[in-house]
Amino acid sequence: MATDEAAAPVKRPRVTAEREQEVLAATLQALSDTGYEALSMDDVAARAHCSKATLYRLWRNKAGLVSAAIRSSGPVRPTEVDTGSLRGDLITVAERLAQHATQDSRLYAALSHAILTDDELASAVQTALFQPDTEHVMRFIDRAVERGELTHRPAAADFLPQAFRSLVMSRSALDGTLLDSDHLSRFIDDWVLPALLNT
Repeated sequence: MATDEAAAPVKRPRVTAEREQEVLAATLQALSDTGYEALSMDDVAARAHCSKATLYRLWRNKAGLVSAAIRSSGPVRPTEVDTGSLRGDLITVAERLAQHATQDSRLYAALSHAILTDDELASAVQTALFQPDTEHVMRFIDRAVERGELTHRPAAADFLPQAFRSLVMSRSALDGTLLDSDHLSRFIDDWVLPALLNT
């Protein structure tokens, strides 16, 4: 009997989209508070004011629930930035990344060990958090090529998303402060643009 039940497909209960988002938001909050390893379905159920059975019917297990939460309720990124210049685009996206740095740092810290061993979680983090930033930056680069600011997509462009994230998150992690506009502008002018223009 137990084997048959485990093999049967999960039947999703009737849950509104709004209610599902509330559960996923509660999951992210619990994840930030406790870390992935200590996160329990009981804790999420209590925070979301639902039964643990409902969580399992919707998402099968903890990994599925957390992955869904990351994909649907992770940090929001700008859908489009176009200031008319490469420098303006880069400064704008750096400032927006800085605004999310504290939230992102807590989320990465909560998942840092789990994503090394769980492919589903690693894929969710890549899809929801890393991939959008990479796509935004590459659009800036391609527009700069079209405008004639760059002659081609430079090799250094491949490292920009990681460089941006490392800069804004290391500051948040080290002293809990956000990067100011002057520091971000210096980073763009003294490091990013020279790298793009010379590779």
